[in-house]
Amino acid sequence: MSQSRVMALTPELVQLCFRHEVDPGPDPSWTSIGEGEYGMIAERVDAAGDGGPLWVFAYGSLIWKPEFEAVEKVRATAFGWHRSFCLELRRWRGSPQQPGLMMALERGGQCDGVIYRLPEGNRLAQIERLLRREIDDHESVASVRWLPVRTEQGPKLALGFWVGMAGQGIRRRQPLPEVAQVLARACGHIGSCAEYLYNTVTHLEAFGIHDRNLWQLQALVAEEIRAIHPGRVLVAENA
Repeated sequence: MSQSRVMALTPELVQLCFRHEVDPGPDPSWTSIGEGEYGMIAERVDAAGDGGPLWVFAYGSLIWKPEFEAVEKVRATAFGWHRSFCLELRRWRGSPQQPGLMMALERGGQCDGVIYRLPEGNRLAQIERLLRREIDDHESVASVRWLPVRTEQGPKLALGFWVGMAGQGIRRRQPLPEVAQVLARACGHIGSCAEYLYNTVTHLEAFGIHDRNLWQLQALVAEEIRAIHPGRVLVAENA
């Protein structure tokens, strides 16, 4: 991270957002993917690609928590898409009482991220593992798509997740202050939205990627947390 840029959102502030939450389980209004269906979806996804090396485009949590083996990683830009906290969460990093927001890619602009190349062999099995990590309902399958990206090595095709989401639970074009209010408060059984934002921004900066919207958002979230927990902020910072 550049020494001239110091994040307002600190680990101490992020810790104030954590609370223990019980997993409420899958939303019954969504259609769960059956155990035997992932393989068929993987085949459809693979058939839509170009048959080349299996690259995965990471723009959020896949950067700092890929959970797969990669043999190469390269900075890449997807044109026509941008990061957006637009996907409402009532599980994972949100709850039914305090829904959170997760990042997805929305139309417009450009998105600088990282592409990871997975090892040769077991292509379908690798795609299936990625699908199991990223999606668990049929309504989200359409958000899995191949993205043309540009790299210093030239153009490539990479698999992207949560791209062009539509339907229920989508909150497009929200002003950043409103997004910050949600991220500073939402927490689920795997952690808080503030933690998700913090990890994403710090790891993007480590790759030399400065997302101006996320940088502004982390400052707004830090300000919001300070307003919510004034006494606890003083204790945390003096600890």
